[in-house]
Amino acid sequence: MIVEAAPAKINLALHVIGRRADGYHLLDSLVAFAEAGDVITLSDGTGFAVCGPFADDVPTGGDNLCLRALRLAGAEARVQLDKRLPVAAGIGGGSSDAAAVLRAARRMGQPVPPDLAALGADLPVCMAAPGPARMRGIGEQVTPLAGLPALHLVLVNPRQPLATPAVFAALKSRENAPLPPLPLAPDAGGLTEWLAGCRNDLQAPAISLAPVIAEVLAALEAQGARLARMSGSGATCFGLFPTAKAADAAAQALSVRDWWALATRTHPSPAQREGRRVQP
Repeated sequence: MIVEAAPAKINLALHVIGRRADGYHLLDSLVAFAEAGDVITLSDGTGFAVCGPFADDVPTGGDNLCLRALRLAGAEARVQLDKRLPVAAGIGGGSSDAAAVLRAARRMGQPVPPDLAALGADLPVCMAAPGPARMRGIGEQVTPLAGLPALHLVLVNPRQPLATPAVFAALKSRENAPLPPLPLAPDAGGLTEWLAGCRNDLQAPAISLAPVIAEVLAALEAQGARLARMSGSGATCFGLFPTAKAADAAAQALSVRDWWALATRTHPSPAQREGRRVQP
């Protein structure tokens, strides 16, 4: 039996900087992974089972990303998914699950397939989890980042799924500036300040489709978030808080609504975990 974490993927900043002739959008995104997430278990046998609070929202047919990943890896196993993250929520749930299957298959001796993009644009960066990374191009250019600290945050989803193609279709400007230069080995406060000068270019079109996202952002700010922003194509939003205690209190306050709210923190870069100060 092999157990592999599938952490939530957080787009701390997401700039849309162009569009290719084939219709794919060009991105420049700073991605971090939360300690919270789904859990994948591979064991002897075949089949696919789902448990967890969001199990009923997971399609279990052959098109499920976990099963597609297993086939792409050429592995045979029974897959169990403990689905703890909301579906179609902008935090890479399906892609992170598929990446966890591929990492588990690699531990079984199966090589990682070269064509990760066949499973979606987020697969390459999810394979780099749990450390932070910069994702560019259509998702295929992934650069792991050193020197970035952990951040305390609250994830909030208004329980309204959003289809990524619809959000991109509502995007008005597709030629925007890339991320500014990353700061050198910032602390949490410095990274938050840098992020405040960045954007999620999908936030405005997502709000036009799901106005409740604006309510979520305002609620996070009212709880004292130093920065509130939507992740990915939504509808999950995150708020950055100075301490774990502040994040816990905010999540508890927001949980009284009919929203999913969870306090967690992002994984720091390996160098930060080891206490080394390095340049990104």
